[in-house]
Amino acid sequence: MADDKAGHEVVGNQDNSTLSEHDPHFEPIITLPEVTVSTMEEDEIEMIKLRAKLFRYDTTELPPEWKERGTGDVKLLRHSEKNCVRVVMRRDKTLKICANHYVTPWMELKPNCGSDRAWVYSVPADYADEEIRPELLAIKFANSENAKKWKDKFEEAKMIVETQCELYAKELSKNVNLEDDDDADDSGSVEETEPKSDENTASETDKVTCGLEKLKVDEKETPTSDKVAEASSNGVDNQKESTAAD
Repeated sequence: MADDKAGHEVVGNQDNSTLSEHDPHFEPIITLPEVTVSTMEEDEIEMIKLRAKLFRYDTTELPPEWKERGTGDVKLLRHSEKNCVRVVMRRDKTLKICANHYVTPWMELKPNCGSDRAWVYSVPADYADEEIRPELLAIKFANSENAKKWKDKFEEAKMIVETQCELYAKELSKNVNLEDDDDADDSGSVEETEPKSDENTASETDKVTCGLEKLKVDEKETPTSDKVAEASSNGVDNQKESTAAD
């Protein structure tokens, strides 16, 4: 250890002033408040989350073709109060939404060209591009196991929406009530109407059979609309003549 001409203590070949680094602290000029970013998923319960690749069928091209929409995590989210379920998918890194639509009871997942890893389904209203539009989508998974998991959860989501979602549950009960009313009307009309005799029923059956025999199709010739109309008019004329004769 030795002293240099400037009076600094030197350790080996290094100056001790370089060993102790100064770490100054500066107060920020502007203090920004902490911002909480909402994902719009706070009121929803995640049913399933899988990695997949999404495609859309572009009909604006000639000829129409499948175009990749994004790769990332796709989720089924169930609303904790309304019990509606939606499909949400975000692209990797950017986290931009590439699928955002509700599950409806009539949606059906179909295999894509016989593949056991991909499903094709139609969406009446997708909100991914901040514009409501119908889409034909195909979603492809890494393996058949994940594809089956997605289909099972998708079918479960459809059942939840149909039976527990307020919108579809009301529609279902309304349809059931209408069917009950129709059945009641039909039963009442049957009780009030007198049964027809066997003779009347047999005569009507003979008349209908007569009309059908004239409309028989030849194996070598397909009947045109004119021939069908002519046969129908002949059947009506014959019915009138038989009525007048009676």
